[in-house]
Amino acid sequence: MDKFNSNTKLIFSPSTAPAFNLAAEEYFFSARGEYVFLYINHASVIVGYNQAVVNEVDMDFCIEKDIRIIRRLSGGGAVYHDSGNLNYAFISEKKEMPLSADFLLPVIHVLQQLNIPVETGKRKDLWLPGGYKISGTASHVSKGRELHHGTLLYESNLEHLRRSLNPEKRNLIAKATASVPSPVKNISSFLKEEKKKLFSFREFVERFVDESMKYFNIAALTTFSPDDVQAIEALQREKYSQRSWNYKM
Repeated sequence: MDKFNSNTKLIFSPSTAPAFNLAAEEYFFSARGEYVFLYINHASVIVGYNQAVVNEVDMDFCIEKDIRIIRRLSGGGAVYHDSGNLNYAFISEKKEMPLSADFLLPVIHVLQQLNIPVETGKRKDLWLPGGYKISGTASHVSKGRELHHGTLLYESNLEHLRRSLNPEKRNLIAKATASVPSPVKNISSFLKEEKKKLFSFREFVERFVDESMKYFNIAALTTFSPDDVQAIEALQREKYSQRSWNYKM
């Protein structure tokens, strides 16, 4: 069932800067209206609000490979983003059951239209047949608003994912939220193994956008206004690019 209203806006970010896109999520969360926000980040590790970077991230590896470390607004575990991973965010007014897994229904529907069978896991994540995770999610509910966002591994560098999220000492800061490691697989690898239609990443993203617009009955994409960009860039500078925010634990 569609939980968004007919005025939902779908925005595809023109930026691949993780600090900009996380700032954009907070900007839309703090605004009014309902949004589907899609974006692709360059190589980065996104840690949960209550996580300690030293517990989750191999910082030496990230420095070596120029992988940025950014803290997000929501809780949950650390995830890896790169140019083979599509990120989605659903932002709306608070519903009756804001922490249910219903926000995943549009993603499941869209993937099924692309002949990609998935099912919801115990932690509101998405899994392929055979027990491989392709989408980790997190949520933030506050002041009558809710934000749900997640990843979609299509052709990510899984070696970099594993190494960047593999610190030598996981429990240096005991009070921090710990990630729960899971076996992962790229959607493209699954399609190849199952001899299904294989898309390039660009084709996958285009099809995902098209099917999402059909699902939400959206006629055209919404673009950032100059005021949007100015406000998001200010939040990016003042918060998501600051060491005091990203490394606060």
